[in-house]
Amino acid sequence: MTEKRVTFASKIGIVAAAAGSAVGLGNIWRFPSQTADSGGAIFILVYIGCILFFGIPLMMSEFIIGRGSRANSAGAFHKLAPGTPWKWVGRLGVLTGFVIMGFYMVVCGWTLDYMFQALTGSLHTVTDFSANFNNLLSSPLRQTGLMILFTLMTAFFILSGVKKGIEQSSKIMMPMLFLLLIILALRSVFLEGSSAGLAFLFRPDATHLNPTLFLDAMGQAFFSLSIGMGCMITYGSYFNNDTNFTQTAVQVSILDSLVAILAGIIIFPSAFALTSNPDTITDELVAGGPGLLFITLPELFNQMPLSVIWGSLFFCLLALAALTSTISLMEVVTLYIHEEYRFTRKKSTLLVTAGVILLGIGSSFSPWLFNLMDVASAKVMLPLGGLFISLFVGWYLDKRMVAAQITNDGTIKLGVGFLRVYIFLLRYIAPLAILAIFIYGLVG
Repeated sequence: MTEKRVTFASKIGIVAAAAGSAVGLGNIWRFPSQTADSGGAIFILVYIGCILFFGIPLMMSEFIIGRGSRANSAGAFHKLAPGTPWKWVGRLGVLTGFVIMGFYMVVCGWTLDYMFQALTGSLHTVTDFSANFNNLLSSPLRQTGLMILFTLMTAFFILSGVKKGIEQSSKIMMPMLFLLLIILALRSVFLEGSSAGLAFLFRPDATHLNPTLFLDAMGQAFFSLSIGMGCMITYGSYFNNDTNFTQTAVQVSILDSLVAILAGIIIFPSAFALTSNPDTITDELVAGGPGLLFITLPELFNQMPLSVIWGSLFFCLLALAALTSTISLMEVVTLYIHEEYRFTRKKSTLLVTAGVILLGIGSSFSPWLFNLMDVASAKVMLPLGGLFISLFVGWYLDKRMVAAQITNDGTIKLGVGFLRVYIFLLRYIAPLAILAIFIYGLVG
């Protein structure tokens, strides 16, 4: 089908790596807050629908581009559309991944800080959790050191290569992540008073059904699956020729959604069972973000018996979720430099690491730069990347090539109308949905 290239060694490795790319801190702080603000189970149902109709087709599109080219995110468009402006779409994906790392590594450093505090027991002695978090934010040197440590941890796996680094780490870290999620979810569910949190999470509130809910659910589905930042194109280029794109996209989407729902099962019952301010806990859940993870939840965990254990497990979970996503982000940029500029993997990794550290230092010392990169990537770069990928596969690529990739040269039998529906979604439905998310993000 295509030229010889290093590939993942197993189907489990493929799913684990792709799921690791999709799973990140957004699953744990963004999804629960969106659910709290948007009618509980109603939001979850709409979100699942968006995954089916937008997320999975777009993920498959990135797989098609990746394996169809056997190249990095930028080189893929150059190979598949030589001499056309489409090459800028791939370059946008690489730039997006780099920009996200510039501020995301700082946030990942926060997870390390709290993991260390929890493991050493110092978090258990905190009395003012808001001040504790603000002390971290007001210490750029401390943030810089943590950011550098997390960046170096990520670089270690990239230096180890595709099979020994990315694939092997994913096969170890993803089961660990799910084990921690299940342990914490069970502990949360068995807290006295947890039923109120479960009811809040899973009781559908139809009064929230409105266009805003659909846009929020589409945005969550889109961003949660790492669409538009080159990760799935890069990993797709490492897929074997017998990898089933449809099956892989469905499996990754299920795992990604399970992480988000399990995070909700950890957070909501704990919040309702342990809060001393029942009138304000809903507002804190809706607010989400760093405040939920680093102020509200540590304060709640501190009220549990054996709080050192539960706090340690939770922040180890956060660090793992962060690491699985930063590995994929760094691989996008590293592979681009490695292939486009013919540098060795080691030199490419070191260059990317140095660049990310410099950008991370800027983010640590400048909240303005931190916020700028966050907003620019989430509200502009990612939607534009997803939009152009949808149009590229839907309108530009030869449909025989698309069919050959999806069916593995005819060895996978799909329904007669599958390809037609798939192309229709990419040509018309997905672009309109992404444009709506884009406009909503800018003016909302």
